[in-house]
Amino acid sequence: MNNSDLGKLLLRVPVGGLMLLHGLNKLQTGYGFIAGLLQKAHLPTWISHGIIIVEIVAPILIVVGIFTRPAAFLQAFGMAMAVYLVHRGQLYAFGEHGAYALEIQALYFFGALSVMFLGAGRFSASRGRGPWN
Repeated sequence: MNNSDLGKLLLRVPVGGLMLLHGLNKLQTGYGFIAGLLQKAHLPTWISHGIIIVEIVAPILIVVGIFTRPAAFLQAFGMAMAVYLVHRGQLYAFGEHGAYALEIQALYFFGALSVMFLGAGRFSASRGRGPWN
């Protein structure tokens, strides 16, 4: 029952695939609201276009298993920025059912960090070879 490559695949696909759905939604509905959040935080508004990289390109790379480690870092960074810009007030809060208010953000963040440290594994396009995978 020791198959770390299968475990890496079972982590990579949902961490990247589910984030990709967020990115596709933002492509359909628009992501202009992010520019306002960045401006409010005194950051350049052009950074809002990074959402395409963080929620579309990086998740595809994670799922496929190429440039997995840098892609996972970008996804984790994007989640950290989302918490900073949108959810900062909920960092120490609990939901109405007793769960941590930011549990989904935490799962995406720590899942992406896990993929970054574990790499793609054998069941990937890169076959887990190279320092970026």
